[in-house]
Amino acid sequence: MRRLVAAIAMMAVLSACSGETKQPPAPPAVAWSKVDVGAEPVALRAYGDQLLVGLRNRGAKVVPGLVLLEQGKQTPIAIKPNPASPYAYEAVWYSIAYDGKQLLALGGASGGAHSNTRWTVWTGSVTGGLIERPQVFWTFGGQDAGDLFSAVITSSGGRALLGSWGGVETGNDATVWLPQGDAKWNRLSSAKTALQSTPSLLVGSGFGTTLGKSVMFVGSQVRLAPNVVAQEAAVWRSADLNQGWTRIVLPDPGNRSQANTATCNKDCVISGYVDGKLAIWRLGANGTAQRLQGVPSIPVGDKDKLPPPIVDGDKIVQIVAQDNKVKVVTGSGGSWTVQESSGPQGLVTDAAVTKDRKVYLIAGTTLWETTLS
Repeated sequence: MRRLVAAIAMMAVLSACSGETKQPPAPPAVAWSKVDVGAEPVALRAYGDQLLVGLRNRGAKVVPGLVLLEQGKQTPIAIKPNPASPYAYEAVWYSIAYDGKQLLALGGASGGAHSNTRWTVWTGSVTGGLIERPQVFWTFGGQDAGDLFSAVITSSGGRALLGSWGGVETGNDATVWLPQGDAKWNRLSSAKTALQSTPSLLVGSGFGTTLGKSVMFVGSQVRLAPNVVAQEAAVWRSADLNQGWTRIVLPDPGNRSQANTATCNKDCVISGYVDGKLAIWRLGANGTAQRLQGVPSIPVGDKDKLPPPIVDGDKIVQIVAQDNKVKVVTGSGGSWTVQESSGPQGLVTDAAVTKDRKVYLIAGTTLWETTLS
């Protein structure tokens, strides 16, 4: 009798173990197709059914290029560097903004005795081309110069360049450049605004976007106090272009967190990491933020590049490169899936979606395309 009871107990244990190890089948891999754009893609900007692809023509007399993809057709956009601005001929696109009418682009090329980035600003249109607007050295350069990272256009047509500059008090301040006419750009002071670093709170941003008339910096703050050094994901948002700045600390920051990129439509979806793992937040137009739950635990570190999230209705798609493989993380209604990719490999640097639900991705030195399911 004891042997029978023991046998039944063992069968129950084996059955339970078998049930625990059974895994659901992995979702099918996302199939991507190469898109030949004639040169190395480095930046993307979607508007409606249009996609602008910033190009790098290595070895060419004019390195920066731009092509418009629309309804299966590719149209080159004229690039017009100023002859008095040698670094414009070597510029690599850092950011391109487009609102269906006007273009604003930020380029950079290493130069000078210290190989610092020499920034160039370009304006124009799809039909008229991109025209480089030379600036005096001190607009973007000098002993206190920081980095530039984003060109943005608000819903009301306001244009801005976003970056950092040596702090009024300490560290670096988040910094805005605005145009004076169409040719000259001015750096604005961040003193006595939420963009200013202080001895107890350092501002660190590395990406910018817009939400309606608002401009938004994305990054992290570092709180400094006796025995305290706390890095927390945060965003800085204006009320209107460069007016009325407020800081929003993103919730559930863990021990260490960073916001890397964002996509804003009616609200914003922000991607980054918390304690070395992928984290995604949603920021409402009213300034209320929440960290989304159930996001797959995918490693993301300081040096990892996260392209802006893809937002399709209530669906969020975040593309992540892990171990040289491209993963597609999709969330909807609190449920998340992770899919491998068939095709792209290497560093993922940018992603965009057009109105016809085509997703474009730069991985390595290649542009890829798929369609949202």
